[in-house]
Amino acid sequence: MTSTINRQFIDGKLVESGGQDRYTVNSAVTGETLAYATMGDEADVARAVEAAKRALPAWSATSLEERRGYLQKLADAFAAHSDAMVSALVEEFGTTTPTARYIVSQSRDWFIAAQDLVTDDTFVEQIGDATVNHVPVGVAVLITPWNGASWFMAMKASVALAAGCTVIFKPSERGIWQVQPVIDALAEAGLPDGVINVVVGRGNPVGNALTQHPDVAKVSLTGSTATGKVIARNGVDTMKRVTLELGGKSATVILEDADLAQAVPFAVQAGLFNNGQACIAGTRVLIPASREDELKQALAEAVSSLKVGDPTEPDTAVGPVLDREQYDRIQSYIRKGLEDGGELLAGGEGHPEGLEGGNYVKPTLIAATNDDTIAREEIFGPVLTVITYQDEAEAIRIANDSDYGLHAYVAAGDVDHGREVARQIRAGRVMVNDVIDAPDAPFGGFKQSGIGREFGRFGIAAYLETQTIFSK
Repeated sequence: MTSTINRQFIDGKLVESGGQDRYTVNSAVTGETLAYATMGDEADVARAVEAAKRALPAWSATSLEERRGYLQKLADAFAAHSDAMVSALVEEFGTTTPTARYIVSQSRDWFIAAQDLVTDDTFVEQIGDATVNHVPVGVAVLITPWNGASWFMAMKASVALAAGCTVIFKPSERGIWQVQPVIDALAEAGLPDGVINVVVGRGNPVGNALTQHPDVAKVSLTGSTATGKVIARNGVDTMKRVTLELGGKSATVILEDADLAQAVPFAVQAGLFNNGQACIAGTRVLIPASREDELKQALAEAVSSLKVGDPTEPDTAVGPVLDREQYDRIQSYIRKGLEDGGELLAGGEGHPEGLEGGNYVKPTLIAATNDDTIAREEIFGPVLTVITYQDEAEAIRIANDSDYGLHAYVAAGDVDHGREVARQIRAGRVMVNDVIDAPDAPFGGFKQSGIGREFGRFGIAAYLETQTIFSK
């Protein structure tokens, strides 16, 4: 049965959207319509900014103990709504149930981890005669994507609130189904009115109105590079502070001494996590010419063996992608890769057999060159490009020959040597031989993958301004 979504969370209350624009929410799994949603508008933005501005003085003056207590309330509320969050993730954008559970569990954990950052040392330090105060930057707008809404919302809000900022979320309208249980959790957490607000709407008008508003001091975006450039331009007149976590086209470099049994699963996991719908996906797999045949065969066998299907089934490795628009976009890249002379090693165009009903894509592996479109542009789906290099210097050159620099991976037999190679890759994070969960280490990108860093103490620093007071 199709439902109706018509609510925002503003000034501590669930209120109807002020806009008239409607968005149709479809299931990634079946393609059926789940809901019709009414989007927010500039009037909703104005109310949310006013509420956040009004709440800022009292919130930034809360004691550290009070702030830690509120962060725990948010963690508890997210835990209470975890089942609904998992179901919504799976239904709306097709991630598998185990991945959805991981995303939602980490969503709660961000609020727990942020409590450890709420200490005197975070906010005050002494440098000779100077007392350095780290003070909240002000009202912060948090713009989040659709590929795991609860995770991004919690990650950003946890440190923004810990810093003493009030926040306004602008989640992607393409993730509005996932956002509903998050709104329920935020409403039940019991924070003071106006400290957290949610306005769901399109980039135009809602995103533009928020990022141009003179009372907004900070914008944090996770999204595309194109959107990041718009936000940077929108904020320049009022010198908004920005954190931009943008696109990626990450390389997985398999070195000549890599263990095949370890390197191939590592590359597949890095490239196809979340059905390939991840900014950190290692979608360019670089292999040495000396082992080209065996690595192509092993990678093709690994990708071909992945079960594609219903994301609620426990043995499904790859579920559907978000929507028909995303499906068509991925198909166009596969087609372009083959038209440009790429060698199809696994997968290809069209739906997997028997899965024509949802937005299912065949996990695809194409051998190409780093100059081909399929190796240059972010696809955001289960498509990997295999690129052969002649020697290690060329591997590093190819890995760095990208507009992006968010993430990278290195598979190496000699771990110390793998770390040496990793240091030469221009990426914000590089993982050697394993996909590692490191929520307290800095996250962010080089080049057109963004500006600034998130996670842990690096994340909270992005929501603090520095004030120096001298006295003798």
